[in-house]
Amino acid sequence: MTTGRSGRTVRDLRRGNRSAVLRRLYFGGPMSRQELGPETGLSSGSVSNVVGELVADGLLEEAGIVDSDGGRPRTLLRVAPGSAHMIGVDVGETRVRVELFDLTLTELARTELPLLPRGCYDVGPIVDHVRTGIATVLADAGVGTDRLLGVGVGVPGIVDREAPGGTVVHGQTIGWDAVPLEALLRATKALPEEVPYLIDNGARTLGQAEMWFGAGRGAREAVVVLFGSGVGASLITDGSGTALEWGHLTVSVGGRRCRCGARGCLEAYTGAESVLARWAERGGNPGRGNGGADEAEGIEGIEGIDEEEALAALLAAADGGDALALEVLEETAEYLGAGLSDLINLFRPERILIGGWAGLLLGPHVLPAVREHATRYSLRHPAARVSIDLGSLGPDAVTVGAATLPLSAFFAAGGRRTLPERPPEQPGWQTALEVRSTTAT
Repeated sequence: MTTGRSGRTVRDLRRGNRSAVLRRLYFGGPMSRQELGPETGLSSGSVSNVVGELVADGLLEEAGIVDSDGGRPRTLLRVAPGSAHMIGVDVGETRVRVELFDLTLTELARTELPLLPRGCYDVGPIVDHVRTGIATVLADAGVGTDRLLGVGVGVPGIVDREAPGGTVVHGQTIGWDAVPLEALLRATKALPEEVPYLIDNGARTLGQAEMWFGAGRGAREAVVVLFGSGVGASLITDGSGTALEWGHLTVSVGGRRCRCGARGCLEAYTGAESVLARWAERGGNPGRGNGGADEAEGIEGIEGIDEEEALAALLAAADGGDALALEVLEETAEYLGAGLSDLINLFRPERILIGGWAGLLLGPHVLPAVREHATRYSLRHPAARVSIDLGSLGPDAVTVGAATLPLSAFFAAGGRRTLPERPPEQPGWQTALEVRSTTAT
């Protein structure tokens, strides 16, 4: 293979050109060959060659004809929706959601399987849910695996993709200690060996979805925060995302006990579970049917409730003027604003986006106060350049973001399905020496 001065081979250049054309058409909408040249920086000859390959591969299709100024009409091209499929999985707090998408991320099928009891993260049932969900959505859509680019999985916790034997998840708050999730999923035989499982933190998949398709579009630096029972965040810089264990920053030394076992974490004051616990401790009723829970009981004191219904009840009480509910919300807004100020001072993002089911539920009620507190706790210069808003993709954004994991890999491969890496064959001389050594003994 010929190698240029930059060290890139001809194959690398071809893959890069294919990727550039695919990405531009994917995110820029239908476009003619003439427009693709300036948009991608490729010569007209390179565009013609790449488009010809992608059309032959079934990845591009014609999308109509437009008149040009004084010249021949131009044919528009677009990514062919049915040319590939992706599956996105969200391992949530109450259920595992599995969705099948076409190449343009139009949903083709979905299923949800509950975690019983609620919030139970036993890895065996979750793996079974993923296996069952994959089979269900493929069957419901009548889709095979020949065009399946992969399965993206969003999970809570720290994700180690470099671990020997496949991706491992460290989820301290859910009781996962170095869970070999990729190997467990692969062992189900739900999919052929060549179809990859791509696993990442749920906050990062949410961030990628918002940056690609939602309220983060156009920003170079953003932080996307995920609010559910707990709290997480991802930092997006120039299209690359990093999961942040932001919920476990200490905001009160020796403070409330967090799900992780430490005291004073931000999550112990702003996660939905903790917000409801504080409401119960002060005499509120988050749906347990009796009085409050004291701080000694902590989070365990409100187990078994439907958190979404309970949080809606808290917000309804606040809307009705209930002083206790209003006090809890104002306190939550201040802790959240203070936590966001740490992100503002550390990373100086252009945007902060709040998502997740609890974030979207709380947001309309507390967002003005959160902005005020974040500004007050931040340094003036970075605070002046950041906007704080809600995400725009709704509660399904983690699943959409998970599906972008195989899609992103597909783009990076120039529109070719990537195969599992095989160990390189050793040189012939090394094999010969080993044979001689074995014979000699």
